Amino acid sequence: MRKSHIVMITTAAVTVVAVGVALMLAKKSNQGMPGGRGRGGTTFSVKTMTLEKTTLHDYVSTNGEVESQSSIEVFPDMAGRVASVEVHLGSPVKKGQIIAYVDPNEPGVRYVKNPVYAPISGSIVSSPLKVGAKVSTNTVITTIGDINNLQISASIPERYVALLKPGLSASVRLEAYPDVEFFATVTRVSPVLDKNSRAKEIILSFDKEDSRINAGMFAKVILYTMDYENEVVMPIDSLVTKDDKYYAFVVKGDTVERREVTLGKSVNAVAQVLSGLSEGEIVVTEGQTSLSDGAKIRDITNGVQTEPAANGERAGKPADNAEKSGRENRGGAR
Repeated sequence: MRKSHIVMITTAAVTVVAVGVALMLAKKSNQGMPGGRGRGGTTFSVKTMTLEKTTLHDYVSTNGEVESQSSIEVFPDMAGRVASVEVHLGSPVKKGQIIAYVDPNEPGVRYVKNPVYAPISGSIVSSPLKVGAKVSTNTVITTIGDINNLQISASIPERYVALLKPGLSASVRLEAYPDVEFFATVTRVSPVLDKNSRAKEIILSFDKEDSRINAGMFAKVILYTMDYENEVVMPIDSLVTKDDKYYAFVVKGDTVERREVTLGKSVNAVAQVLSGLSEGEIVVTEGQTSLSDGAKIRDITNGVQTEPAANGERAGKPADNAEKSGRENRGGAR
């Protein structure tokens, strides 16, 4: 009986010690986990940004085609066969210059060869008909275009037509130069919609002449339609929501303060903050879902731990790139 009691007491003591050790290890493990919700000495690793007033640029994305500002098809005055061609593709021509001759002769009747004149100055932008080709007064001999003054024609969907007006700026990318950004301005807006496509045509002129741009090129156009200014901005996914309200975590030394914010316009998931935050304040952009008001933090922005100064400001904080983010993505806004 004594031996049995000793075994039972020993077993109970071992069990109590094991449970105590397990609880201590679990508590220590929980406190050491990044993003853990333990209290007391838990420190959360976060990334931050400094708030700045930035302009958000709303935009419409569309495709267009580069073409000559002035081009014209050339027709002969008489029917017959092409007797000779005085120009070739790419040739520069002046208004009134002879570009071809048409032989109007028919069996039993002889006529003088009829000259075909250039109606405008420019360059030959389509291959002329070959010698011997039969033509009528409705046959196009060639096309002349002004390749030094190019424009872009593009179509804008009906839902955006209220935003269209001359003077809007645009960023243009060409398939031949995908890493080069060209700039253009809207010069004309069609007064009507195409009934088939339900879109309105706009014409844009390049801001600068560039020999790399050729008529006939395919263009990707970002048309800037509206600017939202004079408010600080931050990424929407840096906020937390509760009961349909938005909250941001503001850095205060080595802790954070949860603060309710009111949002304004947004572009590419970057939103204006109309109230609750001020320019120059530092806010958490990553790791915020694990935080609560007053939580202790460690800033690891750019992979380097930075100790906050006593007043909550940090020297060397990277500039806010929200404007860049707002310019590069969305299919309808910049």
